[in-house]
Amino acid sequence: MTIQALSVQNVSHSFGAFRALDDVSLTVPRGSFTALLGVNGAGKTTLFNLITRLYANRSGVIEVAGHDLRRDPAPALRRLGVVFQSRALDADLTVQQNLMYHAALHGIPRSKARARVAEVLAQVDLADKAAARVSALSGGQMRRAEIARALIHRPELLLLDEATVGLDVKSRAEVLSLTRRLIAEQGVSALWATHILDEIAPSDRLVILHRGRVLFSGLAAQAAPDGDLTRAFLDLTGIPA
Repeated sequence: MTIQALSVQNVSHSFGAFRALDDVSLTVPRGSFTALLGVNGAGKTTLFNLITRLYANRSGVIEVAGHDLRRDPAPALRRLGVVFQSRALDADLTVQQNLMYHAALHGIPRSKARARVAEVLAQVDLADKAAARVSALSGGQMRRAEIARALIHRPELLLLDEATVGLDVKSRAEVLSLTRRLIAEQGVSALWATHILDEIAPSDRLVILHRGRVLFSGLAAQAAPDGDLTRAFLDLTGIPA
């Protein structure tokens, strides 16, 4: 049996009477870029909160690199790197200070942490910003610093929840390109949650989530054989054009 970077099987989640996720199943193969596409309120953030254990999953099974998140959470979470939609860096500290603090949280000795911080900053093209305060960074640079933070402990899977929200077109393209490059060069996997259709390439794996249900899972080119992903998405979801 092939071990996936992420396997979500038959997961549901409710908030009172509201069913935010309804029998959701999806996989992220190792070394892949998988886009999780849905409008605001589709259930993307709820799913991410379950995968990161901010919420406990009471139904179904979530496995990260073969480790059951409910039965064996510690090794599963060690293999995750997360970029949340909300900003996660301390704006008053430098980039290096933020990453050193995060390295300490992961138990990386200080003697090794400095080298690791320099390594991940080079990977995200921020080597010259180590001493800069986070508050002085542009939006795109801040997002790249957050990706560096997520990489500090060498995770197998990156979760990125609307990572380009609030960025201009150029910065959006840079963050997306960086994520794809990390997959190609570092061998990590990524689950990229977005509501922006033009961030998805025909060769990407695609999961369409709408009103808490998975409506499509496969290659983006299979969802839209004619190349018109917008029309395919609207047809699947029933959202008026």
